[in-house]
Amino acid sequence: MIRTTITGIAISFALAGCGSEPVAGAFHREAGSLIDTGHFGNATMNNTQIQNGEKQYVYDLSQRFASEVMTTVNFAFNSSQLDAGAIDTLREQARWIRQFPEVRFKVYGHTDKVGGDGFNKSLGMNRARAVVNYLVSQGIDRNRLEAVVSFGESQPLIVTEGRERRNRRTVTEVSGFVGRHPTVMDGKYAEVVFREYVRSAEPTTGLTGLSGSDIAVDQGAAGAGG
Repeated sequence: MIRTTITGIAISFALAGCGSEPVAGAFHREAGSLIDTGHFGNATMNNTQIQNGEKQYVYDLSQRFASEVMTTVNFAFNSSQLDAGAIDTLREQARWIRQFPEVRFKVYGHTDKVGGDGFNKSLGMNRARAVVNYLVSQGIDRNRLEAVVSFGESQPLIVTEGRERRNRRTVTEVSGFVGRHPTVMDGKYAEVVFREYVRSAEPTTGLTGLSGSDIAVDQGAAGAGG
């Protein structure tokens, strides 16, 4: 009789639990779900996208360019002249661009909100052309610098009707690959990366292979003025 009563109570509790809310702290997830934060398998997915062409190589290069150099230069009010800071930035851009002869770039010109729209469109274009011309002076083929685009005052970084230096800018971006370039290999970005990886292991001094007498001569000439 006692055993029957205990069994009945246990069944009653079990049935009551079927329609009730989960007990606080109860574990109702699959094993291992606390370890997987939702990003498990992303690396495999990324590799698959690259292998089947789904991943856009241009996007990857754009991200790398933006992370390794400053893509923006700023200008004085009503000016398209490159100041010292702009030139330093553009030298860095040119140094990066020279590493990738397969890649094309586009320069976007911007202004602040002061002035008419037509005037600012023209000013933004002049700023972008100034950047393109400087990059060409640094040894970049003009054919790799795509048609210059001016957004004028339509895309401000800082929303204000007044003068704002941060809005007076150009932005350099990766836009694609050079057609028929011998090393592009149908746009295989991995090939470009591998080439740069091999180059990174090369000595930068240029002194490899010199004999002891050559080194002695170099060291003796090191103190000479030029």
